[in-house]
Amino acid sequence: MCEASSETMVLEDWFPKVLPALVSKKEEMHFMGYESVTEEEIWKCILSRTKKTKDEEWMIHQVVNKILTLSTNDFMNWLTIQAVTDDNWYELDTLKEN
Repeated sequence: MCEASSETMVLEDWFPKVLPALVSKKEEMHFMGYESVTEEEIWKCILSRTKKTKDEEWMIHQVVNKILTLSTNDFMNWLTIQAVTDDNWYELDTLKEN
């Protein structure tokens, strides 16, 4: 019989243990045509989306669920917001003009 782990950790500490789920989500996004998506970007998106929750401790199944249920649309919306709110996003246009 398999014992269920009841270990809880702060969300940020789960990265190494949930890496297979992140790789799976990255491969799914690559299959959908988003070839430049990385595990780190997906993880940053998950962290950003869960800042609003009051839970401080997470169990592994909760973290994996957050990763695997992240929709491509939600990820791309988050990525777009990150690009627009980045302090250096406008510098690309000024570099092209020079």
